[in-house]
Amino acid sequence: MDLLNTLVEKGLRRELPSREEALAVLTTSDDDLLEVVAAAGKVRRQWFGRRVKLNYLVNLKSGLCPEDCSYCSQRLGSEAGILKYTWLKPDEASKAAAAGVAGGAKRVCLVASGRGPTDRDVDRVSKTIGAIKEQNADVEVCACLGLLSDGQAERLKAAGADAYNHNLNTSESTYGDITTTHTYADRVETVRHAQSAGLSACSGLIAGMGESDADLVDVVFALRALDPDSVPVNFLIPVEGTPLAGEWNLTPQRALRILAMVRFVCPDVEVRLAGGREVHLRTMQPLALHLVNSIFLGDYLTTEGQEGKADLDMIADAGFEVEGAGTATLPEHRGGGGCASACAPSDSASSDSAPSDSASSAGAEAASARTDLVTVRRRGAGTDLAPNA
Repeated sequence: MDLLNTLVEKGLRRELPSREEALAVLTTSDDDLLEVVAAAGKVRRQWFGRRVKLNYLVNLKSGLCPEDCSYCSQRLGSEAGILKYTWLKPDEASKAAAAGVAGGAKRVCLVASGRGPTDRDVDRVSKTIGAIKEQNADVEVCACLGLLSDGQAERLKAAGADAYNHNLNTSESTYGDITTTHTYADRVETVRHAQSAGLSACSGLIAGMGESDADLVDVVFALRALDPDSVPVNFLIPVEGTPLAGEWNLTPQRALRILAMVRFVCPDVEVRLAGGREVHLRTMQPLALHLVNSIFLGDYLTTEGQEGKADLDMIADAGFEVEGAGTATLPEHRGGGGCASACAPSDSASSDSAPSDSASSAGAEAASARTDLVTVRRRGAGTDLAPNA
């Protein structure tokens, strides 16, 4: 297929594909799916070999959020029956993190619900980072605390944080349909705060919220322009009690096409398979390892993932290997930070393109709702039960 040959060549050169090429990946047929995966897999192996980085989430504060993000079970007005608790103590968070590290995680992601941290919250998280680093000096720590104010990213960096996560989630044009209590521009500003402070930026998206193909391409092109080191790709987990609980419009095949498109647009960036992989990829999860080079181990913030041992078995059975603590994740030319001028976008990330037909038909091709695969987390952080790692 000429399209795939072109995309592979561009990916190996770190050259941005055109919007038309990115959209075309999303409209390929299921008959061509293995060819798409194989092509994107060539780009993945060029920059990351067969390594898979493991990341582990620790939910420092669950629920009780004043923001109204429609996809989130911790949102204002959520009726989801999730765990609700205030801040974990540093020793509690360190213990939770240690379970993930023992399971093979190279990075621990410290997440707290809320609009953004107060200065007191930053002090609290700084102590938690210190406690984790004291026990596991080599582990990477990524903070995800919401919108940052001036100087807060620098304080987290000084405390030992390696990275900061703040996702764009969806396209700028549709952002107001998903969230009204803050703006898309607020999110971009926070990512830039993190980058300016010398933190490795982590920013990604959520697919499956009813967006069009054009929306997906818009947000991925915007991420390419923002240049984070890591791009998590979440697939909406439709939790009962949230406004998007009825959004079951992804098939495993569509999820794989989305991951392939992200890899072609962000060829040398850590593409992380994040929330929702078990729900939407199901038995086709191993194919996704040919597209991504990073996954979360175990459970998510408020829902359960598959058993940690199953994650490790899947990686081994698919012929991949867990990335060790002493191995650099990013290619040498990125040096752990943003890409150089040679990786600058060659196409505009903006577009007035109309949504493609495939997005509107996604619901028609989707499988029936698999609510049986969505389980609220009742173990790990905030409970007396052992975590899944």
